[in-house]
Amino acid sequence: MTPLHSTLKRALTIDGREYVLTLTPDALKLTLKGKRNGVELPWTQLVNGEAALAVALHASLGAFAAKTKPIDAAPASRTAPPSTAHPSPAAKKPKRRNPARKK
Repeated sequence: MTPLHSTLKRALTIDGREYVLTLTPDALKLTLKGKRNGVELPWTQLVNGEAALAVALHASLGAFAAKTKPIDAAPASRTAPPSTAHPSPAAKKPKRRNPARKK
């Protein structure tokens, strides 16, 4: 049997979504491809039987929940409507003068 001394990464496809499984001497980690954060499970939790609790916690947090927009939601406008009023002269910034410059 070959001991695990360094990081080992493998690609997975689950339900049409691509993941990366990372095995280290300390834990295993499953992340969406192209992302950094994912579900990490230390080997000690797996061996001690605490894995079910950790998996339930991650499931309740929705680590890999699909982020979809509601269909019936109207897109929000990101810009304010154009203003027809001109800015007042007081709203203009005064010109900065160089105090070192002699007139």
